[in-house]
Amino acid sequence: MMVYEHRTQYYETDQMGVIHHSNYVRWLESARIWWMRQAGIDYGEMEKDGIVSPVTAISCKYKSMVHFDDTVLIAIKIEKYNGVRLSLSYCVTDKESGELRMTGSSEHCFVNRDGRPVSLKKVYPDYDKAFVKELEKQTYDAAGV
Repeated sequence: MMVYEHRTQYYETDQMGVIHHSNYVRWLESARIWWMRQAGIDYGEMEKDGIVSPVTAISCKYKSMVHFDDTVLIAIKIEKYNGVRLSLSYCVTDKESGELRMTGSSEHCFVNRDGRPVSLKKVYPDYDKAFVKELEKQTYDAAGV
C-alpha cells in the first residue's frame, strides 16, 4: 500500500482552527494523482491521450480533528479495478501519533473526451497493465510476500 504525505496549511483551517471538511476531498485527489504517478501512470499523459477519469462517488468518514501544521499520511488501496472503473479506499492518519483521522473511498470511471466509457484493457493496455500490477502488488503485500 502506498502512502502519500501532506502537511496541512493554514488556509485549510476553518473558524474553529481545524481543517475544514472539504479539504479532505482535495487531499484524496492529490493522493490519487500522486499514487498513479508512483505506479507509472501519468494522469497528464492520460488526458493528452484523450482519457479522463471523473469521480463518480466519494465518501468520507471523519474520525478525529486535524489542525494547522499537522502532517497526515494517506494510505491508498485499490478496492476494485476492471479496466473501465476504479474504486479506491483511503486511510488518513496523523504522522506523529498514528491516530486515525479519516477513512474514505472514491469511485472513478475512464471516459473519452466525449464522455463515452473507455476500456483501458482494449484501448490503452499499458495503463491497464500498470493498474493491474498495483492491484497484484497489494495482494502480495497482504499475503506477506
